[in-house]
Amino acid sequence: MIIAVDGPAASGKGTIARALARHYHLPHLDTGLLYRAVAFNLLQHELDPTIEADGVASCGFDEELLANPALRDDAVGKAASIVSAHPLVRAALIQRQKRFAQQPGGAVLDGRDIGTVIAPDADVKLFVRATPNIRAQRRHAELRAQGMNVSLDRVLADIRARDLRDSSRATAPLAMAPDASLLDTSFLSIEAAVKRAVEIVEARRRISA
Repeated sequence: MIIAVDGPAASGKGTIARALARHYHLPHLDTGLLYRAVAFNLLQHELDPTIEADGVASCGFDEELLANPALRDDAVGKAASIVSAHPLVRAALIQRQKRFAQQPGGAVLDGRDIGTVIAPDADVKLFVRATPNIRAQRRHAELRAQGMNVSLDRVLADIRARDLRDSSRATAPLAMAPDASLLDTSFLSIEAAVKRAVEIVEARRRISA
């Protein structure tokens, strides 16, 4: 069973995808980490995320890098949002993601183009969203917990800018697949959101049975 979980930054898609992977005993891939790894490499070599060739040159990395907590840094996230818009960077990483999705037994993948590009034939597709203000509050709390002193207004501006880049890029823009189920987490607890996600998966499995 392949489960595709898409959605914008801080919508809760990663938390939901990890919970579904545990629930159904499936391997999980946060595809955003691949782009963060590219961005991390790029920043380490003092390259420019707006230059496509610099992004492509940073696509070679070992799997071990995906476990590096530095990938979660805010600066890396911002650079990842920029490099992910480059068509050649996406092309360099697409087969890596497709192989993960197509492994025996299935998998859970979360990102922004899983249900539309990486696994268009996924058994279950979820599109997770929340209002920009709610997502900014969540991200702001995460950054404060990491000891970063940043204003909520700045975080909200970053969220809106990232949404615009993700939804307007020419290659594989953030979009809800026509056959995806919408899950709005704006006013749901983590437990309630996961419960609803499992209900959606089970409903789709019953239809397919």
